[in-house]
Amino acid sequence: MNTLVTKVGKTAGFDRRATAGACVLLLLVLVALAAPLLAPDGPTATDVRLLAAPSGDHLFGTDGQGQDVFAQFLWGARSSLLMAAVVGTGTTVLAVAVGIFSAYVRGMGDDLISLFVNVVLTIPGLPLIIVLAAFLPPGTGTIMLVLTVTGWAYGARVIRSQALTLRERDFVAASTVVGERPLRTVFVEILPNMWSVIAAFFFGQVVFALTAGSALEFLGLGDAGTASWGTMLYWAQNDSALLQGAWWTFTVPGLAIAATAGGLTLVNFAIDRAAHPRLRSRSRIRRVAGAPTPVVRDAR
Repeated sequence: MNTLVTKVGKTAGFDRRATAGACVLLLLVLVALAAPLLAPDGPTATDVRLLAAPSGDHLFGTDGQGQDVFAQFLWGARSSLLMAAVVGTGTTVLAVAVGIFSAYVRGMGDDLISLFVNVVLTIPGLPLIIVLAAFLPPGTGTIMLVLTVTGWAYGARVIRSQALTLRERDFVAASTVVGERPLRTVFVEILPNMWSVIAAFFFGQVVFALTAGSALEFLGLGDAGTASWGTMLYWAQNDSALLQGAWWTFTVPGLAIAATAGGLTLVNFAIDRAAHPRLRSRSRIRRVAGAPTPVVRDAR
């Protein structure tokens, strides 16, 4: 009975983490979709009051140009979340395609692809991203392109290793013996058994794209006229908001980025726990070992 209660409690705790992360992400997505309804004037509508503190007229205050921070937060969510989702999808597709192809062709083709991936991985990522973003035309599209081009290599190496392991399994060999086409073997036999690795890489890349993209926009390498959480930080820094005590101009986008990254991390953690039963077993053992011994009373 004690073991059963422990299992239920652990599963409930695991579900709470996943649910919390999913709720945070869902709320932010709904906020982004509702931006035209909640802030119909758009993010560029101005007020004569500059760096006004939060009030009934401006829920999150105004920035150094008199623009409503709440409206910028809503419209910025659309740009920032879209950028992160596009980069996460693009890097994941590239990583899966390169990793699977490299593992499947083997021989000289595998060696050449692995060499190229290793060369890409040896290049310092952050300086490369900054240099590419600085020399290309500024804008959200440029940032998405730069982050996609520079962010796939690590995932490709991990997926290649996983695919090589799966290719030696009996069920993959059996599909080859019975004459299944290579594409069917990849999509039916290999990819479904790699869903946790692919999902973990995708969510990790979404977090990377959100934080790195916002950092590039903060450095002025994005389009300063586009509403996003990164450009909100850029203008807060340009207006010396911190020195003037206008904490709301940088706190709102900073918390939004942190909340999104935290929600994605919780969902990613849930996927990892679901795909690796050993993690659940070890946690359950630690909990059982630390649980107090139940007191059995004599019912006489």
